[in-house]
Amino acid sequence: MKITDNIYMLDLAMNMGGIESVIHPTLIWDDDNVILVDAGLPGGLPGIQEEMSKAGVSFDNLDKIIITHQDMDHIGGLPDILRESDHKIEVLAHIEDKPYIQGEKRLNKMTPERMAQLQEQLKSMPEEQRNAMQKLFQNPPKAKVDETVKDEFELPYCGGIRIIHTPGHTPGHIVLYLKQSKILIAGDMLNIIDGELVGPNPEHTPDMDSAVESLQKLTQYDIEKVITYHGGLYTGNTNQKIAELIKGKQ
Repeated sequence: MKITDNIYMLDLAMNMGGIESVIHPTLIWDDDNVILVDAGLPGGLPGIQEEMSKAGVSFDNLDKIIITHQDMDHIGGLPDILRESDHKIEVLAHIEDKPYIQGEKRLNKMTPERMAQLQEQLKSMPEEQRNAMQKLFQNPPKAKVDETVKDEFELPYCGGIRIIHTPGHTPGHIVLYLKQSKILIAGDMLNIIDGELVGPNPEHTPDMDSAVESLQKLTQYDIEKVITYHGGLYTGNTNQKIAELIKGKQ
C-alpha cells in the first residue's frame, strides 16, 4: 500500500505455526537510499521483491535494513535478502537486540516454557511442516548487525528518521518516527485489532511495565499515521488514542 510518494507498506502473507495472517514491513526511500524496515519470515523474499516492484522500487537498490526487534517474524528473512543482493546491505538494530539477531544468544522469548508450548501447537500440523517449524525454532535465522542505534538517535535519510527505544516487547525494541511525514513505524509496540489501535500483545510482551513506559515516550511526538506490523495502517487521532491506552494500563 502506498502511504506517501516515498513510503510503501508491504503486505506479506504469514503462516506461523498454522496461524495465517498478514504482516507489514515498510519500505522508505529517497534519491540516495532504499530502506526496508523489518524482514519478514524465512522464505518471504519473493513476496518482498514483488511488493517492492509494486512500489516502483528495485530490489537491486536496497541498501539498508532496519530491524525493530529480534522476533522471528521480523528477522527471519534477513539471511535470504543479504544472500540475494549483489552488493552490501547494511543492517541496523538496537544494541540490546544485536546479540540475539546475530545468533550469539537464543531469542529471548524462546524459553523452555515457550518451546514446550510451541511443540504442543505443532502436533496438529502435517509431519513435514511440523519438522520444518521445529528446525526453525531450534536454529533461528541470524545475520550480522552492521550498525547499532540508540534512543533519540536520528538517521539522516529520507527526511530524517528518529529512533525511539521502546523496550518491553523485547529489550531492544525500537520504533521509527519519520519526521517529514509524521508517520510512526511501530513494529510490535502498537497493533490494530478490528480497526482499533491497541498496545503490545501481553501474551508476547515479557515486560509489560516497561512497555507501558515506552508508550509514554510516544506522547512527545506529533503522530498523524501509524504503520503497525500486525494490523497495517492507522489514521485516527493517534496521539489521543495512545494517551487513552496509557491511562487504561495505569
